[in-house]
Amino acid sequence: MKDLFSNQSGIYAMYRPGYPPELYDYILQFVNDRLHAWDCATGNGQCAAVLAGHFEKVSASDISAAQLTNAVQKPNISYLLCPAEQTPFPDNSFDLITIATAYHWFDAKAFFKEANRVGKPGAVVAAWAYQLLCSDDEQINKIILRFYQDIVGPYWDPERKHIDESYANIDFAFEALPSSHFTLRQCWTRDHFKGFLQTWSAFQHYLRQNGTSPLLQVEAEIDAAWKDGETKIIEFPLFLKIGRVSKTA
Repeated sequence: MKDLFSNQSGIYAMYRPGYPPELYDYILQFVNDRLHAWDCATGNGQCAAVLAGHFEKVSASDISAAQLTNAVQKPNISYLLCPAEQTPFPDNSFDLITIATAYHWFDAKAFFKEANRVGKPGAVVAAWAYQLLCSDDEQINKIILRFYQDIVGPYWDPERKHIDESYANIDFAFEALPSSHFTLRQCWTRDHFKGFLQTWSAFQHYLRQNGTSPLLQVEAEIDAAWKDGETKIIEFPLFLKIGRVSKTA
């Protein structure tokens, strides 16, 4: 798994949105017991913090020490620095395994083997991600699309295609449960919008390779379309793949 978010861990914690309650409600209906959950590739612990309200214990792991430094702290969350595909967890530990906007970075076959080892029989495995954001302002949407495709487009890692394809062509070999789609809605200021764009891995690749921020190419357009202090509705289409651990698989 690639570590693409350590350098921007601070702004990641500040500007990356959480996930809608409907997503968690949908996943939890399939979970048999609520003793122990593993939030894999937890980042700054957004998902782990929600799971902590539903499970007696949450283990949350990531390969980025910088991300874990910024993680949400709760008494029943334990954070661990380790890759998704190789963990120190005992066999048959977890009732739920979650992967929030990270599964496309995994070695899917190796993770499947590890999840089947550490998941209890019938444990739920849920992987989701949000796709390209859109606004209620069509001018902002044009800027988003140009920035995403033309400006930082050449700087995306190849794995990014799995997000655009809703994980349709990525190996997810768990015993299938019904997948679903959701919408994440936010009300953002212009500064929050700009901050979010800087959390993109492609933004950071561009910055390192060129020495300047790609945001400079669209910042004047954003400022013209989005007044200081004004809020706009931002939406993210969100997709979910979900299944169960099968010890016979």
